[in-house]
Amino acid sequence: MCGVHLLVSTSGKNEDHITAMMQACQHRGPDHSSWEKVAAGVYLAANRLKTLDLREEANQPLFHKESGAFLSWNGFLYNYQDLRNQLIHEGVKFKSTSDGEVLLEWLLKKGKAGVKLVQGMYAFAFVHENKVLLGRDPVGMKSLYFARNEYSLVCSSECRCLLASGLFPKKIDKNQVLSYFYLRHAMPRHSFYSGIEELAAGELREFDLDADQTRSKHIDLLVSDQKPALNVNSFEEVLTDAVLKHFHADVPVGLILSGGADSSLLYHLWYKETGTSLPTFTVGFEHPYNKKYKDPEFASLLARKFGREHHEVRVSPEWFLENWPEYIRTLDQPVGDSAGFLTWAVAKKARESVKILISGVGADELFSGYNRHIAFRKFLKHPDFWLFAASLLSRVPVWGRGRKKFLSSIEDTAQRTFMNFAALNPLPDALAGVLDPFYPVGKDHFKNALEWDRKIYLVQDLLKIHDNACMSQGIEGRAPFLDWQVVDFSNRLSEQELLQTTSKFWIKSILKKNGLEKFANRKKLGFGLPIKEWLTRHPEFRNSVLSAIREFGQFHSELVPLEWRDLVKKPENYIAEHFLLLFNVFLLSGWMKANRL
Repeated sequence: MCGVHLLVSTSGKNEDHITAMMQACQHRGPDHSSWEKVAAGVYLAANRLKTLDLREEANQPLFHKESGAFLSWNGFLYNYQDLRNQLIHEGVKFKSTSDGEVLLEWLLKKGKAGVKLVQGMYAFAFVHENKVLLGRDPVGMKSLYFARNEYSLVCSSECRCLLASGLFPKKIDKNQVLSYFYLRHAMPRHSFYSGIEELAAGELREFDLDADQTRSKHIDLLVSDQKPALNVNSFEEVLTDAVLKHFHADVPVGLILSGGADSSLLYHLWYKETGTSLPTFTVGFEHPYNKKYKDPEFASLLARKFGREHHEVRVSPEWFLENWPEYIRTLDQPVGDSAGFLTWAVAKKARESVKILISGVGADELFSGYNRHIAFRKFLKHPDFWLFAASLLSRVPVWGRGRKKFLSSIEDTAQRTFMNFAALNPLPDALAGVLDPFYPVGKDHFKNALEWDRKIYLVQDLLKIHDNACMSQGIEGRAPFLDWQVVDFSNRLSEQELLQTTSKFWIKSILKKNGLEKFANRKKLGFGLPIKEWLTRHPEFRNSVLSAIREFGQFHSELVPLEWRDLVKKPENYIAEHFLLLFNVFLLSGWMKANRL
């Protein structure tokens, strides 16, 4: 795990530029940092967080003396042992036991065509034979940003590193604000900085160092031809294998344990296979919110069952306000999801005792765990009826935020209806038109919806906040549910199987099978702050949030979509129905102010 940095420039201060980039990402790799001059005007650097093979032989950038190839990469290869064994069979001799050396040797032997066989979470820059190859895993676990002008090509794990190079101006991309107001993040392939692009999930991009030419290729999610049967026992075997791979490390491992179905199952499978307990971490809130947000109660119950220390991070409005400025400073990109702050709070505590933090992220997107999936099933059963009902009820008052959101989201196509369900508010036509090309094409409406969540919400929101929160504290975040074999199992489920089963049927079935019904039957609440309650009951929190929103509206009114201009002027009128959007704007306001935009 590390920060990746590539600089190709005709500037006369290249060593200063690459050093500044590396220093800007010191948090991503606190254990070792260095850079190498690959060729005239070409530099590669890395900040390393040691998780496998802690020796100096595994430090980055990696160099292959015989071929002159260099590699800087960020991530963890799930199948590196298999790839290593194949390479040894082909005559390769390794100097370390790291997955990074496996990736370097694999790229040399198999080229870009062989990347499809590399299973893992990764982003890399590989320099060989006067070419630069950039790659990002198909699930989108790791980000990789790049910028170009007539003098330079610069690439890094975070935008702040590209800006630190001094080769590109810091300027906000105003086109991303509309997407942010509805989706809480920038558009795919974009960043919030003008001129800085993001490599798409599953993209390989090759640059010629001696010519202004690029080639792009998509990496498919490729797994074994031997497919397990689609039943509960097979799924348990697939997930158990994923758990054993992802929990493997040469450093201490911990788990974000909410006491919900996903994280509880991960811990159960690990303990069942190994008998080894782990430090666990959860978030709790003060009275009276602990009656509604019961994560600590369920998490403590499971932690006691497995006999290891459990840590509760208690978050109050006062603690939030005290730590908010520090959190904002760690954000490379703004994502208006309060789960980001909670993950950061857990990672801040976890770094005291672990260097890898496991979470259940991805389970909801794979196995339809969100309320919007329940709503979409309901819509798909009787689309004509709901279209008529939505038209009829649009002329009469409807009580309840959930009912209003459901009815206002329904349109004449399943695609647009689900896109509305997945957004904070129904999408305006201008934004929906830009997003339409990203929506999956196929006849299976529910499978399309899940793929949309995996391509957009998971990649642009959850994985970004998960990686940013963990790496800001110098620890690695891993997600066993996003192991390629587990993703493939989900992809093979038919439309009929998905529609006829309940939310997270497969996960809950294993829990029930193993006597953990209490965790399987627990009502899903979600991982986030009690924003509405705090805005209503805590004057200091409310004043801080609302004043920041008003200030944003005053100084950045041109960025605010017309339909939300009143919200930034009178945010107090929107607490009941649009508290999530208020938090969204609050975060963007703080991020822009901290970055002097």
